[in-house]
Amino acid sequence: MSLAKLDRIDINILAHLQQFGRITNIELAEAVSLSASPCLVRVKRLEKEGYLTSYNAHVDISKLIETRTILTEVTLEKQRQSDFARFEQKIASVEEVMECHLISGGYDYLLKFLTTGVSHYQRVIEAILAGDFGVDKYFSYIVIKSPVEKPFVPLKSLIDKGRT
Repeated sequence: MSLAKLDRIDINILAHLQQFGRITNIELAEAVSLSASPCLVRVKRLEKEGYLTSYNAHVDISKLIETRTILTEVTLEKQRQSDFARFEQKIASVEEVMECHLISGGYDYLLKFLTTGVSHYQRVIEAILAGDFGVDKYFSYIVIKSPVEKPFVPLKSLIDKGRT
């Protein structure tokens, strides 16, 4: 995917929509200094080309139930491509896994779990170990506090720095 197809206005539209997904087209057009019709054409193009993949609501889960975030480093038993593919396919089906990252360093994956507590996490990790995921070892870190969580990425800043 090339940034060459996107201009400053496209980037502004993306940045605005990720922060204000429920904004009307008229409000968006005003925010990015376009008239409504060309703005809508650009949004539709960004959707069609896959730059905009969804419009979501951010739910404050703490208002519904107490949760526990747990980060887990995972090392696989074997390092073949088929082992990585099997693990990724199987871990994607675990509801409590919110993120899965293939990483460099001493471990193969970093996982982010969201559970109702440590005992819930223990049941999930035991099911993973019993489920032929190919896990050799894992280390878990219970998140005590998350003082910084950003719901959107700094598009303009990243793109500007990526172009220099």
